[in-house]
Amino acid sequence: MTIFRLTIIAILLFCLLIGIVIYESFFVCNADNQASSAQNTSTNNNWLMFRGNSSLTGFSSGRLSDSLKLKWRFKTGGSIKSSPAVANNKVYIGSDDGKIYALSIMNGNKIWEFKTEDAIESSPCIINKTVYIGSSDNFLYAIDVNNGKLKWKYKTGAKITSSPNWANSAKNKALIITGSYDNKVYCIDSITGKLAWKYEITNYINGATAVSSGKVAFGGCDAKLHIISSLDGHKFAEIETGAYIAGSPALLDGYAYVGNYSGKLICADIAKKKILWTYEGDGSAFFSSPAIGKTQIVIGARDNRLHCIRRDNGKLIWTFQTQDKVDSSPIIIKDRVVVGSDDGRLYIVNLSDGKEIWSYEIGSAMLSSPAYVNGMIIIGADDGTVYAFGE
Repeated sequence: MTIFRLTIIAILLFCLLIGIVIYESFFVCNADNQASSAQNTSTNNNWLMFRGNSSLTGFSSGRLSDSLKLKWRFKTGGSIKSSPAVANNKVYIGSDDGKIYALSIMNGNKIWEFKTEDAIESSPCIINKTVYIGSSDNFLYAIDVNNGKLKWKYKTGAKITSSPNWANSAKNKALIITGSYDNKVYCIDSITGKLAWKYEITNYINGATAVSSGKVAFGGCDAKLHIISSLDGHKFAEIETGAYIAGSPALLDGYAYVGNYSGKLICADIAKKKILWTYEGDGSAFFSSPAIGKTQIVIGARDNRLHCIRRDNGKLIWTFQTQDKVDSSPIIIKDRVVVGSDDGRLYIVNLSDGKEIWSYEIGSAMLSSPAYVNGMIIIGADDGTVYAFGE
């Protein structure tokens, strides 16, 4: 009986060991596919794309000090409109010098660079150990995160300033989605670089596409908010906004939020295919993309102000005055708002009342949107420099 019991125990221990190995292998495979954390809010360790997640909400539940210090800076060869992405202690960002850079988040040292044939205003999207980014040379690039080697590139009919996003295919494989100035949205297989589908409108697509619950939302210079299927590009809805859309929409809980050139921020009910409410400032254009908190929306405008609006009814809560236009897209870190301005300052503002908590004079305009990782803020500026701030 004792031998029998020992045999049973040995078998159970063996099965337990096998189970641990399988679990660890599954965990490692999922860790390699970083798309999972991009789908909703960003993690404290990674900011994998423009606005931090595929819904483009620009929100993180992390912690941010009220007093940051400059930790490092890195100079590129051109101005920076691209926004940084961060994964596994590396910062990835494009520059008007036509290069994408991989930098150490610890000290800003360059790890590698990759050269395209024109300026890069697009922001990186990182999944499956690959950096996806567009260039004004008309190509969408897939680059190995570790060594900066080209995996594939896909040519569109015009420049790409739109920041790539991703969605799952019907076979649960990652698809890369980006807009182009040739008036089309392209969906590309992330592994092969082959076209899955494309969707055409009547004017330029400047901003990024937002992805959530099988839907892709984007605005264009045709003044419409477009909603299409992420699986096949089939049209779901077109919602007229009244003026062209330069920024990117944000999606949350079945609603789309986007600003336009006439100074209107709209909230659209996706299922009902109609506008729920409209916020109007003083008519100054919204080139910024909105950040979505639990009850608030925050967006920058060309009236030199940051606007905070109620999510439920579009009523103004507060505005924060800067000294120049705010084309940079703000992010919300729990109860703090971080944004750059053309006045050359990076600001931290209290989300509840719009009071300034901290600012730093970079001295050069910022169209780049900030990224947040582990208490750090990283942003690019028109002086061609990447700046990193932390405690």
